[in-house]
Amino acid sequence: MTGSALCRDCAAAVRGDSPRCPKCDSRRLFRHPELHALPIGHIDCDSFYATVEKRDRPELASLPVIVGGDDHRGVVAACCYVARMSGVRSAMTIREALDRCPDATIIRPNIAKYKEVGHQARAIMEAFTPLVEPISIDEAYLDLTGVEERLSISPAQALAEIVHRFERDLRITASIGLSYNKLLAKIASDLDKPRGFSVLGRADGAAFLAPKRVTILWGVGPALERRLFTDGITRVGDLQDKDEHWLVKRYGAMGRVLFNFSRGEDNRRVQPESVSKSVSSEETFDWDVTTLSALSQELRPLAEKVARRLEREGLLGRSVVLKLKTRDFQQLTRSRRVEPTRSAETILAAGMALLEREADGRAFRLIGIGCTDLTHPDSAPDPELDLFGA
Repeated sequence: MTGSALCRDCAAAVRGDSPRCPKCDSRRLFRHPELHALPIGHIDCDSFYATVEKRDRPELASLPVIVGGDDHRGVVAACCYVARMSGVRSAMTIREALDRCPDATIIRPNIAKYKEVGHQARAIMEAFTPLVEPISIDEAYLDLTGVEERLSISPAQALAEIVHRFERDLRITASIGLSYNKLLAKIASDLDKPRGFSVLGRADGAAFLAPKRVTILWGVGPALERRLFTDGITRVGDLQDKDEHWLVKRYGAMGRVLFNFSRGEDNRRVQPESVSKSVSSEETFDWDVTTLSALSQELRPLAEKVARRLEREGLLGRSVVLKLKTRDFQQLTRSRRVEPTRSAETILAAGMALLEREADGRAFRLIGIGCTDLTHPDSAPDPELDLFGA
């Protein structure tokens, strides 16, 4: 790809240093030395819940909107950028949010609607590459390696066209991060919101990260940040100065991750959902969830989704796996053997038995459930034969 710039409105590659796109006359041109050579993208929808609500209620387009509880209870699940200008943030109590932005319109969340739009957005992404790894309902990684051979456009152009289709077909906006790995693509997508397009190339990574707080790195939550601070490590540059052996000795396996991430190195691949080894479904919360009742409410629709996928793939699961992630990104995985099944009730019952042991008041940001040790019905053992030891 010889184009030196990208038009963010029509996705054209623009040669030379013209201030306007020759195709659509837009001034929204983006330039970077590695622009058309980087394959990994991260797309993050802008204030997704609030944007969908404003789409469906045009009279609120220029007004502050908060998606969350009612006037007296609950927390902010999402808010538009107008509300953010008044200091409103996700996970803030509704009462505090209204103190800061008393003119805001409060809308109760409609998760089913948001999921439908999220699925439509994923379908648009998958039209450009099968390598789409959803992170939550409104964001995903994409590996666009080979898109130039298939579609005669660069990965950067593909990302711009995807977001253009979001705006045209779904009437939502999104921000783009482009890099050579997942870590930096995710970081880049947060740099220029809303409707942003940011690039972190191979020549940028380590130097860009050095002055940033360690919390910019994936996996560094409040608990790990406190441990790092105790050791005098507050910036990524402090990690860059540390020997890998020292970091591993001090922080275990996470020490090696910190050593690599601090230098802009990340060998994780973009992993689309696969049924070859497991079938699972998970949900990332917009606020921390601590109670068994709230967690169990999220578990049922996930179990039903897993059951539908097993049915569609003609598979049975012989182990149920529960996945939880704490607010400081500690991941817990628990499993239980079951008779070969694709029943949502069986999957849910096993998941609930595992969940009851873990829901002890800790704050969780993600819950998931799935089946592993998959088999086809004609190869599954007869439960009655197993019962009698035949």
